[in-house]
Order: sequence, then structure tokens, then C-alpha cells
Amino acid sequence: MIAKKSQRRFKIKKRVRKHIIGTADVPRLSVFRSNKDIYAQLIDDSKGVTLLATSSKGLKGSKTEQASKVGKDLADKAKANGIEQVVFDRNGYLYHGRVQNLAEGAREGGLKF
Repeated sequence: MIAKKSQRRFKIKKRVRKHIIGTADVPRLSVFRSNKDIYAQLIDDSKGVTLLATSSKGLKGSKTEQASKVGKDLADKAKANGIEQVVFDRNGYLYHGRVQNLAEGAREGGLKF
């Protein structure tokens, strides 16, 4: 049995990352959720480079509204750089709440998962 939530998340993260790999054509959309903010970045794992990043710092509204705005903002930036398809990496978090709102916001912005 896993003692802490962070250990459970790390175990899930390792298991999922064995199969999810981002490339320059189809980057990995990685999500990090802190108590205050939510962060999203597009990563090219073949080169080990972050292509785009955005966060909810400075945004107004509830945390779920901020997550949707971050997803839409990331999708707009990706479209401007010619990226239309991504691989979603929820980073061990459950697909619920803010993580789900970020993903739906990115889909509304035009990204394909």
C-alpha cells in the first residue's frame, strides 16, 4: 500500500511516461498542478526541450476557470507555432477538476489529443 498521495502520483507518472513520448511534430502536453496555480507546457522529449509554456499566474476567477483559460491560451500559442496535435500527459493526476478543465480548454482552442 502506498502511504502518501505524492508517492501514488509518482508511481502513476512513471507507469504512464513509459508509453507517452513527445516529438517535435506531436509534442507532449504536460500538466503541473500546485495548490494555487496550474501550469502547462509542450515538450519535445526527443531533444529534451520545452516548446511552449503557460500558467495561471495573474489570472482572475476560480481555479477551474483559470485552468480553462490556461488551456485555451496554450492552444492559441500552439496554433501560432504550427502545432495542432499533442499527446496529453496528466502527470499522475486524476483526470478530474482542474486537469480536466485544462484539457477541455485546449480542445476548445483547437488542439487535438
